[in-house]
Amino acid sequence: MSETIHIYHTNDLHSHFTNWPRIKSFLAERKRWHEEEGDVCLILDIGDHVDRSHPYTEGTAGKGNVLLLNEAEYDAVTIGNNEGITLSKEELNDLYVQADFEVVVSNLFDFQGNRPIWAKPSHIIRTMNGTRIGLVGATAEFTPFYRKLGWQITDAKESIIQAVKEIEGQVDLIICLSHLGIKEDELLAELCPQINIILGAHTHHVFHEGKWLGDTLLGAAGKFGFYIGQITVEEKFGKSSAQLIETSRLREVEKGFDDFLVEQGKNQMDELVFQSTKLLKAEWFKDSELGALFGKALIEFAGADCALFNAGIFMEDMPKGALTRYDFHKMLPHPINPCLVELSGAELKEIYLQSLNSEWPQLELKGMGFRGVVFGKMIHMNMEIIEHRFYINGQVAVHDRIYRLITLDMLTFGYFFPSLKRAAKTYFMPEFLRDVFSQYFHSKALK
Repeated sequence: MSETIHIYHTNDLHSHFTNWPRIKSFLAERKRWHEEEGDVCLILDIGDHVDRSHPYTEGTAGKGNVLLLNEAEYDAVTIGNNEGITLSKEELNDLYVQADFEVVVSNLFDFQGNRPIWAKPSHIIRTMNGTRIGLVGATAEFTPFYRKLGWQITDAKESIIQAVKEIEGQVDLIICLSHLGIKEDELLAELCPQINIILGAHTHHVFHEGKWLGDTLLGAAGKFGFYIGQITVEEKFGKSSAQLIETSRLREVEKGFDDFLVEQGKNQMDELVFQSTKLLKAEWFKDSELGALFGKALIEFAGADCALFNAGIFMEDMPKGALTRYDFHKMLPHPINPCLVELSGAELKEIYLQSLNSEWPQLELKGMGFRGVVFGKMIHMNMEIIEHRFYINGQVAVHDRIYRLITLDMLTFGYFFPSLKRAAKTYFMPEFLRDVFSQYFHSKALK
């Protein structure tokens, strides 16, 4: 290589737009500096820029995020699980129609084995001085969720290694855009030492000065736009360096930008669902009418026998008056899907008893799709214990009979109920909790 290459990278923004004007301004300034010096400047995003918990992202089905990436002159991105499995197949196929950048993801296919037309397993950038930079990338293997949406996801590391084999003789530098997580990145560095730089994401880890594994340099910039990563590749790659720029220390520009985007999203979702005749309070630590109605909506939606969910999912009261899609989004902003689980009476009783954990209501939960503050009280619908006997739908539960429990996908991942991770289950996709709840009221209004 006969030139200096500056690589700027972001990851896991999750539609936290407060710092975006600073990020955009900083990147524009640095790009101008480097190009004036005759250096190369690349701007990359490593996935989960989209998060449907934000009204702007929800209202634009993520296309607003792509517009922001265009305006900031990104060169390439990969997808995260929030792009991949919180949008329907049709929405994901439309997401990058107007993108001015490349989308590099090697392990996503339809059921016929075809890669989507907007995705490339690799991309080669040729600089003015003739340096050839190869980009490869892949996303995390949320296999059952992708399958439910009509996609098949293949082994991420294998697909990256294959992409590297196809381009390694044609490039001078290989950069991997990896939305796989820190452990997978470390393993990938060992399995494929031909990769010079791995830019990481998904586990929201931070490398303030990068991390060398053998001859591979790892970079990672945390989450929510708190940092911008910078890697400087000198003519001798071994002298390359990495650092993070803290966005809160950058000059403030465009005050109120996030509020502006929220208003944009509100306008996009100004679609009447129904007229509410009274206010229903969101209660995190006790049973409520709002919770009971939500439980009924879940049971009716899935044809289930009973329901289990945490009250902390309700972020707003249900107001009296005209309710729009925006109101339901404010109330239930989480990218969480319903999940139907088949359990015996004995297994369901065990789940019920585990759910009485007195420490859970105050738990400050982060991740797994939850975008709330605290976990809240567990709400049980059509389940109760009376005088040491377990009842479902008012009948004593039969020990070996199979019952249908409707719950939240995050409760099936094994953190709260390990047995639910192993149980037979059906994820409903692309419906989120807010979709189920709003449709429940909309259907009542039509009757």
